[in-house]
Amino acid sequence: MEIVIILLGIAVDRFTKLWVVESLLENSNIDILGNFLSFLYIKNRGAAFGILQNKLYFLAAITIVVVIGIIYYIFKFKPQWGMVRISLSLIISGALGNLVDRIVYGYVVDFIALHLGDIYYFPIFNIADILVVTGTMLLTFYLLKEGKNES
Repeated sequence: MEIVIILLGIAVDRFTKLWVVESLLENSNIDILGNFLSFLYIKNRGAAFGILQNKLYFLAAITIVVVIGIIYYIFKFKPQWGMVRISLSLIISGALGNLVDRIVYGYVVDFIALHLGDIYYFPIFNIADILVVTGTMLLTFYLLKEGKNES
């Protein structure tokens, strides 16, 4: 199950990013849902929220260490809880998706722009980011729930 989630996540992430790179000019905008959602191709040379700009090798190394650590945990402890395995698979998938970008392009392709008209703009992100955040949230909710059950 984990391999399917990881491969599917990477495939969807790659497909969307390849479409963006081939279809949009950098900093060009396509409105999808009026004043709420648009596709805006940017080259992110840092990490989330623009931190660690131009630290390509550092970010790639951290990603590799984290992915190896998660894989080690899965094989060593063989978690029986489906939610843990799914969560970790989503995190691996997203991390590898952005790692591929760093290796291939030297930056991460970000393109999903959420905004409230001209009032508020959320930092631009991609499918890999959604996978990492979703996996992290699911894992957090699961661990909080299990912690309460053990108390």
